[in-house]
Amino acid sequence: MTTGNHDTLVYRLAQILVKLNQGEKLDPLTLADEFGVNLRTIQRDLNVRFAYLPLQKTDGRYHLDPAYLGKLSTRDIERFASLAGVRGLFPTLSDDFLGDIFDSRMQSALLVKGHNYEDLAGKEDVFRHLERAIVARCHISFDYAKDEGIKSYTVVAPFKLINNKGIWYLVARDGDKLKTFSFARIERVVQLDSRFAHEPETDRMLKEEDGVWLGEEKKEIVLKISRDIANYFKRRKLIANQVIEKELEDGGLIVSAKVGHVNQVLPIVRYWIPHIRVISPEGLQEEMEKDLRNYLERTGG
Repeated sequence: MTTGNHDTLVYRLAQILVKLNQGEKLDPLTLADEFGVNLRTIQRDLNVRFAYLPLQKTDGRYHLDPAYLGKLSTRDIERFASLAGVRGLFPTLSDDFLGDIFDSRMQSALLVKGHNYEDLAGKEDVFRHLERAIVARCHISFDYAKDEGIKSYTVVAPFKLINNKGIWYLVARDGDKLKTFSFARIERVVQLDSRFAHEPETDRMLKEEDGVWLGEEKKEIVLKISRDIANYFKRRKLIANQVIEKELEDGGLIVSAKVGHVNQVLPIVRYWIPHIRVISPEGLQEEMEKDLRNYLERTGG
């Protein structure tokens, strides 16, 4: 689904939710005409995308259970419309899961950046365990499948499940270190009785951070961008925490970024070779070029 189509879908769902929240009884044919879609699309909205809502049908018109009227805030409506439009993003696809989204506490456990997704079928229970531990602020233990083998974590404070560019991660504090764990590698989650304190500063940092590398100390990387690709960097941020420091006379750019790991930047640099050069930190450009030479030697390039 393209971004434009997704935005149109979210707008339509949000408007329908507003009408339901205000107590209107909705005729599917009238809705189809209003939003310029066919009747089947509206029926899918009401019967599938909003299956988790307490909808009632009277004389062919859909309306919200009177007990729920007026209880959705504007923020709720926007959030539910987005979630209903991208159900595939979440590994727990049941209506019970979307019902939980009505609980603002459960919503606080999730942070989604982008609407592509990985296939996490079979891990629904693990996802739910993590959600509930985050909401309850309870420590957890779990096994983690690292490249070198399984590692067990015994007392970890889970803060947030983040979807970044289609991949789910758990952000948690292990001892005094904030770490990022790939959700797909987490197994055997157990919620413990001990609890941890809310950290507003951590929540703020996670919302502002572009990537998932959460090193305590940020590294600044400075790049020189040629004029041939400058417009791409001016239109949107192509690297995490990107800042345009200077526009050069020849049309190029000087761009900086503070990142938790150089791998937040190097894939973009490699992609745009030879139009990008690393100015600092000193030695990083030479190190990258050495890696490329070694690769070409191994592949016979």
